[in-house]
Amino acid sequence: MLKYTLILFSFFNISLMSGQSIKGSVSDKLGVPVQDAFVLMNNGKIHAHTNELGIFQCEKSKIGDTLNISYLGFETARIILERKHFDKDLTVILKEKSFDLNQVVLSNSIRSVNQISSIDLKINPVNSSQEILRKVPGLFIGQHAGGGKAEQLFLRGFDIDHGTDVSISVDGMPVNMVSHAHGQGYADLHFLIPETIERLDFGKGPYYSDKGNFTTAGYVDFQTKNTLEKSSVILEMGRFNTLRTVGLFDLLNNVENQNAYIAGEYVLTDGPVESPQNFNRINLMGKYSISMPNNDLLSLLVSHFQSKWDASGQIPQRAIDSGLISRFGSIDDTEGGNTSRTNFAINHTKTIDRHAFVKSRAYFSQYDFELFSNFTFFLNDPENGDQIRQVENRNIMGFESVLNQNLKLDNSNLAIQFGGGFRYDNVENNTLSHTLNRKTTLENLSSGDVNETNFYSFINSEFDFDKLIINPALRLDYFKFNYNDELTSTYQTLSENKFFLSPKLNFLYNPNFHWQFFLKSGIGFHSNDTRVVVAQNGKEILPAAYGIDLGSVWKPKPRIWLTGALWALFLDQEFVYVGDEGVVEPSGKTRRTGFEFGVRYQATNWLFFDSDVNYTLARSTEEPEGTDYIPLAPDLTAAGGFSLKAQNGFSGGLRYRYLKNRPANEDGSITAEGYFLLDLNLNYQLKNVTFGIVAENLLNTEWNEAQFATESRLRNETESVEELHFTPGMPFFIKGRVTYSF
Repeated sequence: MLKYTLILFSFFNISLMSGQSIKGSVSDKLGVPVQDAFVLMNNGKIHAHTNELGIFQCEKSKIGDTLNISYLGFETARIILERKHFDKDLTVILKEKSFDLNQVVLSNSIRSVNQISSIDLKINPVNSSQEILRKVPGLFIGQHAGGGKAEQLFLRGFDIDHGTDVSISVDGMPVNMVSHAHGQGYADLHFLIPETIERLDFGKGPYYSDKGNFTTAGYVDFQTKNTLEKSSVILEMGRFNTLRTVGLFDLLNNVENQNAYIAGEYVLTDGPVESPQNFNRINLMGKYSISMPNNDLLSLLVSHFQSKWDASGQIPQRAIDSGLISRFGSIDDTEGGNTSRTNFAINHTKTIDRHAFVKSRAYFSQYDFELFSNFTFFLNDPENGDQIRQVENRNIMGFESVLNQNLKLDNSNLAIQFGGGFRYDNVENNTLSHTLNRKTTLENLSSGDVNETNFYSFINSEFDFDKLIINPALRLDYFKFNYNDELTSTYQTLSENKFFLSPKLNFLYNPNFHWQFFLKSGIGFHSNDTRVVVAQNGKEILPAAYGIDLGSVWKPKPRIWLTGALWALFLDQEFVYVGDEGVVEPSGKTRRTGFEFGVRYQATNWLFFDSDVNYTLARSTEEPEGTDYIPLAPDLTAAGGFSLKAQNGFSGGLRYRYLKNRPANEDGSITAEGYFLLDLNLNYQLKNVTFGIVAENLLNTEWNEAQFATESRLRNETESVEELHFTPGMPFFIKGRVTYSF
């Protein structure tokens, strides 16, 4: 018996010396799994990354090997493997450390470029809702109503309006609104409190099978924190009667495997305009998460957002030139609105085994919207003016479940995602009216109920041949559109439906840990407004987008990160529902090509530089040369700056944004003016208190934020005029900030 025992022991020992799998999980000190941590064995001969549960596995490991586990913002863990590490899974808890770009290792993932967002959030945390989307390289925003409406988005040569070609989500819950009263894809992100953001995931182009509707120019996903390291209270006060207060409170201090917190935000401002905005917004949020046996995770989120404001509206350049109004005056200062959104979201991760888990989510949102606008002044109604009211009441619900499976093949590893789900929007009283002074309804221009359902499934596969990853994927969407027109004398449900198949094929090549090349290709789409679909008898329900990207990520030095890409995107014919007028307008095929370049450079332990430059050539392919400009499509943008985090408690940053002049109409006869802006922030931490100053538009540049080529008529004009209309950008603005942590 002893003989056989010794033989088995010797065999086991030889196996460990020749190589076995080492398995483990990585988390922070609060027990939160660390996703995408880099696991390096024996100076790079073997490597791996942690998955969403913080789990990793390294093959061909043996006693005496050195394991290094690193992630941005944490101290690298170094483990020399012993026999005990093979008997039981490793549990690695990373300790926090000052930012060091040297810790960032290129991820062998199709979405490796979005590691930029992790870097940027560590260096320049957001402290306002408008800064959130600016964390996506190349994405610019424009506000129409001082923070009341969703921002106007610009990315890759798109004037995306309020979200038509970028899908946005929070904890898996969609932000974009289909068939919205103001515009297709309307994405109001103001319910997200910036201080609760844990991760930002983004991707450009239609290359990702788990992203469906509106993912043509790209997608942006936000993940909120499951836990707070500390509770905190923030107070901000600034020019134009601006006040912002934020509170984040940990509810379960030191309770093992459970976390809960509540967060609140209240904002007031009158803005720089002559007619006060009387803007106010309140945000409330609560989140509970629990780590269950077998690495299962569960989180529950509840939030409520409400906002109300007055607006001065867009103004015509001629009114300023004639001295009728100033840059911060108005033609109709009775614009404004109110909106609210209540959210419930549940996310659950079920571990099947070390190689498989199922991630499921369900959500429900109740949403109200009312907006008063006047873009043309007295063009259509010389006596009462052209003010319009857009209103809707909406319920959104949805569910998604995704199986993640890793398989070992003869000459590669295979990762498979197979998922499916649905989204249902029930919109009541989607109404456009002609109004007077926000009090009197002069005429109902359109009114109806929308029911829109989207069922989908997808399969995503990644064949990992060590240095080469091949990523074929396929997505299938089904849409059902129903519309009931309330202005007709008879009841009738207008209905259309459509399937859409979206293939993707991506390649990723990593010759070493410092260089990566990628080639991405795929087909995506954005749905048209239900009112467009039924009005056009089902024509161009889901116009396609065809995209291709060729690019690289490179770390030539430990503290330098470079990215670059050449890309092209082609869009099919589509019909556009103009919510401000209640009419359908056709739009032809378009072509966009461009390049982008980004750099992240850490000069010293405390000084950091970043910059992103994007150029796009956007044209209509069905119009003669000279009249083929795509209105408001940005061609050259740049953003970046310097950040410092000194050891003596000081920190801060100097940021810049540049947007080049661009055509505001199809023949380029009207120009939307570009701008260059500088923002500054300085902070000093004294024990548990941090004092800060934020200065926007440091040079007090005169700039236009939202801009349009619009035909309008003023009260005393006999003829209409088409020219540039705009909302003035923020002048020099300064606010103080105090944060107390406990």
